[in-house]
Amino acid sequence: MGVVASAPAKVILFGEHFVVYGEPAIVLAIDKRAYANVESRKDKRLYMRSANLNLSGCFENGILRIEQGDAKEAKSRFEPVKLAVDKILEKYGERVGLNIEINSTVPVAAGLGSSAAVAAAVAAAVGELVGVKMTKEDILRVSFEAEKTVHGTPSGIDPAIATFGGALLFQTDTGFKPLEVSMDIPLIIGNTGVERSTRLQVEKVRNLREKHSQIVDHIMWAAREVVLRAVDALKENDLETLGELMNINHALLYGVGVSDESLEWLINAARKAGALGAKLTGAGGGGCMIALSKNEKLEDILEAIQRAGGRPFVARKTDEGVRIEQN
Repeated sequence: MGVVASAPAKVILFGEHFVVYGEPAIVLAIDKRAYANVESRKDKRLYMRSANLNLSGCFENGILRIEQGDAKEAKSRFEPVKLAVDKILEKYGERVGLNIEINSTVPVAAGLGSSAAVAAAVAAAVGELVGVKMTKEDILRVSFEAEKTVHGTPSGIDPAIATFGGALLFQTDTGFKPLEVSMDIPLIIGNTGVERSTRLQVEKVRNLREKHSQIVDHIMWAAREVVLRAVDALKENDLETLGELMNINHALLYGVGVSDESLEWLINAARKAGALGAKLTGAGGGGCMIALSKNEKLEDILEAIQRAGGRPFVARKTDEGVRIEQN
């Protein structure tokens, strides 16, 4: 029998990109999860399969042999997972063979924290299977190391929310602070279907800031104020203000060049259909947008995003982070 663990996806409600420069961001775990089923093998190989991506391969002596799917994609998806496994087996003190089956309901390369959710779920499942006691902080550290191989210098937001769930206020110098959010936050996520590189979008903002530092710094200070006011709106259960702040945050992100036509179509469609606010979420340049809605408007906004060419779904906040599903 294997061990199954899962971890949630996320949306960044406020503050993406600016968080890299020390400004605060608000991140929310959502009810889409990545699942990892881990079983022992008789040999020392590490076999991985991603059911939703139709990829599979086997690591033997550190070399990946592809069995199914595109070699480049398999390498980029499986290398971070292998790193997470290696970290836990280091703690265990013995190299063992494992079969890892990944099944994720989280769209990939869309800004929803797919790779971090997979890493957290795998770390929890492997730890449980081999009997290594893993605290949530341990899982966070392992997932963060795995994320570095995907994104270069990630902020740490994705592994934190995949591990702990709920809502977090994050700042690079002070770390994570849980936010008590009692209200329902009805969100529609619209996936443009345009895959993009977080790394390239981060570089784009860095280059713009180097060229126009005084202007971009003022944009970042405005973004900080948006986040601080959003914390108050969340405490006060004030959806309308939250929506207005989302629109302002999106305008700031547009200003630093990380929106694109695919996102603008969906954001404008959502607003016209009655969204309280709409913005890109994550790195931008494609990927996903989010729209905040009153419950009675959810269907209208879903339809509008679909008509505008997006792939929409309703997402709700989840307070549960990484967890063992079965042992």
